[in-house]
Amino acid sequence: MAELLLELLSEEIPARMQETAGEDLARLFQKTFAALNPRDVKTFTGPRRIALTCGLNTEVPAETVSERGPRESAPEQALAGFTRKHGVTKDDLVLENGFWVLNRETPAISAEVSLAERLPEILRQFPWPKSMRWGTGSSFTWVRPLRRILCLLDGTVVPFSLATDTDNGHGLKSGNQTEGHRFFPVGATHAEPFTVSGFDSWRDGLRERRVLIDAAERRQTILKGINELAGQEGLNIVPDAGLVDEVAGLVEWPVPLLGRIDETFMELPAEVMQVSMRVNQRYFALRHSDGTAAPRFAFVANIEPSDGGAQVIAGNERVLRARFSDARHFWDLDRKQTLESRVAGLDRVTFHADLGSQGERVKRLVRLAEIIAPMVGANPVHAARAALLSKSDLSTGMVGEFPELQGVMGGYYARHDNEPEDVCTAIAEQYMPRGPADTVPTAPVSIALALADRFDMLVGFFAVGAKPSGSGDPYGLRRAALGIINLIRTNSLRLDLVALFVKASEALPPALQNAPDLDLLPGFIAERLRVQLRSEGARHDILAAVSVGNTDSDIVRLLARTDALASMLATEDGKNLLAATKRAANILRIEDKKDGPHEGTPDATLYTQPEEIALANALGAVIPKVEAAFGEERYSDAMREAASLRSVLDTFFDKVTVNADDPQVRGNRLKLLSELVRMTRLIADFSQIDG
Repeated sequence: MAELLLELLSEEIPARMQETAGEDLARLFQKTFAALNPRDVKTFTGPRRIALTCGLNTEVPAETVSERGPRESAPEQALAGFTRKHGVTKDDLVLENGFWVLNRETPAISAEVSLAERLPEILRQFPWPKSMRWGTGSSFTWVRPLRRILCLLDGTVVPFSLATDTDNGHGLKSGNQTEGHRFFPVGATHAEPFTVSGFDSWRDGLRERRVLIDAAERRQTILKGINELAGQEGLNIVPDAGLVDEVAGLVEWPVPLLGRIDETFMELPAEVMQVSMRVNQRYFALRHSDGTAAPRFAFVANIEPSDGGAQVIAGNERVLRARFSDARHFWDLDRKQTLESRVAGLDRVTFHADLGSQGERVKRLVRLAEIIAPMVGANPVHAARAALLSKSDLSTGMVGEFPELQGVMGGYYARHDNEPEDVCTAIAEQYMPRGPADTVPTAPVSIALALADRFDMLVGFFAVGAKPSGSGDPYGLRRAALGIINLIRTNSLRLDLVALFVKASEALPPALQNAPDLDLLPGFIAERLRVQLRSEGARHDILAAVSVGNTDSDIVRLLARTDALASMLATEDGKNLLAATKRAANILRIEDKKDGPHEGTPDATLYTQPEEIALANALGAVIPKVEAAFGEERYSDAMREAASLRSVLDTFFDKVTVNADDPQVRGNRLKLLSELVRMTRLIADFSQIDG
């Protein structure tokens, strides 16, 4: 086995593209060179390079390739076309099973030759989301100008060039050199190239020149460093995994440092400071143990400063003062105008061309929040007030500068305006949860507004035909549906979703109120629920079984039934009931095609075996109990009663031949099985359940 090392050194690669680029390189390489049997494929990505190393066979083995041509009886023209296509004569063909066949011996090809021939193809077709041309005389593109190609097989250069007959390929050729950190030694204006003999030489040489090749190691260095610095001052870093990933893609040699925030800026909302630092400067926010904002920030330099970081820290503090000065300007200016005074201006802000202005949307939200409020235990007046003010912060300078803060800033400005506290909280929490890991509102007014916002979004965009398709979801409607589900599940809300969709659609423009896509919304929510349960490891087949033929849109009730059924099926009695019911359903399906349906009350006088009587008596006792338990939402009790049939069913199928010779006895036994299936369908469609 030979060791391959491929490194592509370029100008700075956007952090968001690096991980995918590594995955694409591995995928393309393994597909293109499958005949070399790549093993232990590893990729490394960073600000200026993507690289791949693996083990390979030393050659593509020789093989015989057979291609079948026309039939022996085919016209001569067909045979002539086949031989001409392959550059052979009829003498080179053999007859096999009535067809002309061309057998060709493909000689073994060394790994070096195979790599040299096909690597340029991978590089020219590399799927960057965005790429660029540079210089003159070449159409070759890369995400940023590509500067060096290092390609070694067991320490020997695999020679190839990006040049073609019509393209100079920027003069790029493979070699055995790479470059370390751009500014190493500290103060250098450019990196000196150095020669590499293999993977270990490459990795160690880059580390000596202040480059960590492994993104995971850079992330760990960043996390450990900033947490240690914060801990030394009794502070904590505000968790931000996305920012850690981004910074790891911006630096080759991470050096964590701490800076200080002027006390004059600590009156700013913590969220403003955090977002300003994150978005503008890629800084990490710190907080005290009680959760309040600390006057410190962490950041990551790209190389060790010669003065211990004093000058770098001072420079970053100076930049942050300017950023916070801008934020304080917006903070002070926005509070001079109340949220209520901004409501009228929303009529001039378009929400969607077919759905009107933000002002019109606010009117819909006010109406819907008032409807939902009693259902979730909220004060309808406060819910309506929160809805009225909910979008006013869209016209503030702070949200204009930091759109991520919409809602959050509305909450702060509402408190400044002395609005009721539950109104302020609802405005701040209206977009929560933003994702699966986000906090779910639990305050009643917050719940009412958050639900109203999502119901209005869903009915509006479905009504105008903008429902998600494939992976496309430009309006975040899948997220809105999951938000509704999470609000309901977290707060155990008993809501009729279908009725609420109808109520929400009644506020749409008349032409949209009966749009056909609105009928899809209950199914859309159900599908999102199935996706969520699948991600949680739950048995989505059980949810599907409960949902079939079930028009109940109460998610809490639906999940309670699902959990109870899952618990029953985890027992031996439940598993056997499932098997027996499926057996009964299969028998009925077959026999009903002959002379069915076999429905109605069985005739007790036609029972000829004690096992029939036992099953009939058991069903007579259990069915009313199951029906009563379902009516009272005692689903576990219903499942337990149903599972109690296990032994009598086992005995029935063991001793009784359903398709008896006597037609009347046969029909009566099928009616008995039909009673069983009818009862279990009250529980679920067992045919949907695996097992």
